Amino acid sequence: MRLSLVMIVKNEESTLRRCLESVFKYVDEIIIVDTGSTDNTKSIALEYQSRVFDYEWTNDFSAARNYALAQATCKWSLVMDADEYITNDCTNAIREFISRPPGLGQIKRIDKFMGKDGISFEQSYISRLFPSNCRYSGRIHEQIQSELPRVRVGIEIQHDGYFEQKKTGRNIPMLLKEIEDYPNDPYYYYQLAKEYRGLEEHEHTYIFLKQAYSKFTHQEGYAPSLIVNFLYAIIASGHLNEGLPIIEAEQDFLSNSSDFYFVSALYLLELILSDPEAYSNLIPYIERFYLRAIEIGETGQEGSVLGTGSFAAYHNLGVYYEVIGEATKAKQQYLYAKGFDYDPSIERLKLFK
Repeated sequence: MRLSLVMIVKNEESTLRRCLESVFKYVDEIIIVDTGSTDNTKSIALEYQSRVFDYEWTNDFSAARNYALAQATCKWSLVMDADEYITNDCTNAIREFISRPPGLGQIKRIDKFMGKDGISFEQSYISRLFPSNCRYSGRIHEQIQSELPRVRVGIEIQHDGYFEQKKTGRNIPMLLKEIEDYPNDPYYYYQLAKEYRGLEEHEHTYIFLKQAYSKFTHQEGYAPSLIVNFLYAIIASGHLNEGLPIIEAEQDFLSNSSDFYFVSALYLLELILSDPEAYSNLIPYIERFYLRAIEIGETGQEGSVLGTGSFAAYHNLGVYYEVIGEATKAKQQYLYAKGFDYDPSIERLKLFK
């Protein structure tokens, strides 16, 4: 079976070579659709014997991706963006998958972003390896429309576009148009909230996640991430009165999510600080929730952030113990986190004699 790499690009000279260098050995042809580059993007693409096509941008990612897929001559296509690159040896994983009956291959993507305590990494699984006759829908955050089964494939890619690029909010108008056309689809509210989160507009983030939460069914693949991010938005926007009912309602659904227990502990701390007299009875739950996050560990679940089941939870539990005067327990948690080379814990340990 032959495989095409299919990409749409614009002004990607800073990352395209890294991407193509990571993937060219796995594919039989490279299709690059350029939507208006004014830098050296196309010349870099040609270095890898790519077939390069020009395409007039119409504010519709699906239209551009579908045009690119239509240029593929191989039965299978792998879709990537220029700010992504493969990080593992996936020769066997690819060949085994495309030799089976057709399916939609979901690959693991690790998103690098700047979190509250420094660089963080969030993982997701996205359908990127599939028969070339499949097509996308949606102007933005486009999705493959197919009844084929979704199967995880052993391909791992790093993505640093959210980390490197200046946040502009350029996707917001397209997402608002999708919401206008599909007002009951929680997916677009969820994605719009993520755009506002990137802009650190916490009130807007909260508003759109609240709408997404009111419309979702718990069957969506992104449902756990939606709930967890809604709790973060409640903390950041100060709507603390809304968090407890969500935690109580979702504990069964997210009983094996370290991210859920991690953010729930963060939320409880903020709630208690906002009114110690009213909420001091909840203090023991902070410890319980961090211990539960650690017990669950790093799950690799959709939307999970690295550290919520290990070093970040150890560190925050250490801070909790320090605050309540349990210095020995605090030091032990910091030592656990130090085992992961977690800088905040390493710094805290310098204060212990």
